[in-house]
Amino acid sequence: MIGIVIPAHNEEASLARCLCSILEAARDPALAGEAVHTVVVLDDCTDRSAEIARHYGVETLVLQARNVGVARAAGAHWLLEAGARWLAFTDADSRVSPGWLTAQLSLGADAVCGSICVDDWTAHPQELRDYFRRTYMDADGHRHVHGANLGVSAHAYLRAGGFAPLACSEDVALVEQLQATGARIAWSAAPRVVTSARRASRARGGFGDTLCAWAAALALEAGQHRTPQLELDPAFERALDSDLDPAFD
Repeated sequence: MIGIVIPAHNEEASLARCLCSILEAARDPALAGEAVHTVVVLDDCTDRSAEIARHYGVETLVLQARNVGVARAAGAHWLLEAGARWLAFTDADSRVSPGWLTAQLSLGADAVCGSICVDDWTAHPQELRDYFRRTYMDADGHRHVHGANLGVSAHAYLRAGGFAPLACSEDVALVEQLQATGARIAWSAAPRVVTSARRASRARGGFGDTLCAWAAALALEAGQHRTPQLELDPAFERALDSDLDPAFD
């Protein structure tokens, strides 16, 4: 059985699109009928996220942690107890491709770190999009870590100790533990995920906050006529230049 974990904190605006994409990926014929169980971890939700999850027939867990590391770990624990051999993780503001699960499994690795692309840049200046295109590597061999596009075998996950209870960069911490325990990691652009560039980030210090910080730094540097020197968050610190246009196939 394959398990999918989606942490959610007040995600009624995007959860339905995420779950539609998940259900399509679970029907991929290449999975040969293997069961796919999805759990939405409702972390301190006060909106309609629970109602939406029930509408799409997926399992839910309810927490009051306001901590993405705790939420991912809770979902993983539930799925491992149910017998999952592989755990796939994404975010409620993201959409996975129809072949997302198949792409992860086909790589034959203990864990898969996938890249992401952005669906809508309208909340940010053109300069930020241009900067992202220049500096983000959406290709095999990247070194990005995204909770929105991550997969790991049950054995490797347990050997690494699972997600730490971190409010930010819990995905980076897990991958570091996987590396420390000798897991075979595929750094691949094959599993495709589209994610949001929204300014209202649910996790402080995450992707949304990073984009806003970059935009502010670009505006400041442009006003001073200097070349931007931007700090990357841990998920992007090893990003390389790329000419690829982040686009969802």
